[in-house]
This record gives sequence, C-alpha cells and structure tokens, in this order.
Amino acid sequence: MTDGTDPAEAGWFVDVEPGDLEGAGEAIAGGTAEQPRDWPGFAVDAGYADSETEYYDRLHEATVAATRSAVEADERADDRQLVHAVRAMDDCTRTANELAERLAEWAGTIDPDAGTGIEYARELAGRETDLEGDPGRVRSLAERVADLADEGDDLRKFVERQTPTVAPNLAALAGPVLAARLISLAGGLEELAKKPSGTVQVLGAEDALFAHLRGHAPSPKHGIIYTHDAVRGTHPENRGSAARAVAGKLAIAARIDHYSGERNSELEAELADRIETIQARTTGEEDDD
Repeated sequence: MTDGTDPAEAGWFVDVEPGDLEGAGEAIAGGTAEQPRDWPGFAVDAGYADSETEYYDRLHEATVAATRSAVEADERADDRQLVHAVRAMDDCTRTANELAERLAEWAGTIDPDAGTGIEYARELAGRETDLEGDPGRVRSLAERVADLADEGDDLRKFVERQTPTVAPNLAALAGPVLAARLISLAGGLEELAKKPSGTVQVLGAEDALFAHLRGHAPSPKHGIIYTHDAVRGTHPENRGSAARAVAGKLAIAARIDHYSGERNSELEAELADRIETIQARTTGEEDDD
C-alpha cells in the first residue's frame, strides 16, 4: 500500500490491509512518530480509507481489537489463572462449610445420630439408603456438599502445584497457598511486585485499615500474612515486628519472581535469622525496627 513514503513519516496504517485487525493492532502498538501529522489525510492518500470518517472508524475498530487481544492475553497468563484458582478454592470451601451447617440442622430433625461438618456430609452421601423420613433431598444436599468440598481440595492441590512455577521465591517464603492469596489480593504478580512492603503487610486487612483511617480503630499490624508461621508463632507484643520482617522479604520475593523468576534461597535464610532474633526478645523489649 506504500508509495515510497518513509514509514517513519507515514501512519500506522502503512502496509496494513483494510479489515486486517490483527495487523492493524500490531502496527498501532509498535508504531511511533516524532510529532503529530495529518494521519487521516495520509490514510486517504495511501488508499487505506476513502474518507476521514472511514479512517477514524477503522482506527476505532483496530484499537478495540488490540485492547481485547491484550486483555485476553493477560487473563491467560499463569498468575491470572492462579488468581482464579485460589479464589474458586476459597469459594468452594466457604460454601461447602456453610451448606454443611445447614445440612446438620436439617438432618438433625430426622437423624438421631446426625453429625456436623464436611465429614458428616461425606458419610451421609455415602450411605446406601436414605434417612428415614427423608424424601431424598437431605442426602442430595449432602452429596452436593461433599462434591464442593472435594472440588475445593482438588483446587488446593492445583494451587500448591502451580504457585511454585509462577512465583518460586514467594511460594518458598510464604507457602504456595498464602503466596497465591497474596497475588490474588494484589490483583496479579506484577501488581504485587510493585507494592511496598508496608502494603503487603496489611493485604487482607482493608476493613481494619479503613476503620483506622477514619479514626475508629488502631492501625492493623498485619493482614493475611498473619497465617504465616513466623507471624502467628511470635508473641503478640512482637508480632508487629515479625509481620514487618515477613512482609519485607515477601515484597522482595515478589519482585524477583516478576522481573527475573530466578530462585534466591538466601531470602529464606535471612528471614529465618530475623524471625529468630525477634522471637528471642523478652516481653516488652523495645522495638528497634
């Protein structure tokens, strides 16, 4: 489609056939110009469009297609798949437990030996006959609860396998499930890698943080990283220091995972040493962090 015009002096549409949205998207993403030019006029002269209006219509189609392609590629990324998996895992587990409570209440009206929890649901679902007085609905609910719990278990196994391949350092420091939850709360590995350690420290404690900002509560010492053994296993008076230490190393691990992906075993040793020092403090010892 070119007529000898230098591509740097022409528009993104040079050598792109009308209707070729993939080629147009690549041209838009990769094209540059030192200054604005009469791109619609060039497009008409080059034969890409018959009028300025048609040029803008094709530009709109191309940019929408390029954006859609970029979003689809982002959603297919490994960390996004991990986010969906860990959220689905938590949804399955939470829903199964809630329904198990409902099942126990319902079954208790007709089963003198009714139990509670997921295990009772599995036991009831596995019985060869229905409960006396049950038209089949109680047992059917038990089967659904058991299936949801099993799906949650399968998703946990997937998360435990997948996280070390997506974020090896983060998984090694936090454990696969906690690492996946941090990535999920941040919105992706890149987003987590860009967050300062102070933000990583309180991920999952947004309600408490907002209450603090409104002056209704003290500043939260930690969010979901409370489930980390180094934080949970530290005396409450020193737990803030432990949370800061863990968050600092997790922030570094996320950056390494996103920008290089190389394994750095020194992070684990450094964190272990720091936590050992914190846990060795006497109660009430001044925090020197």
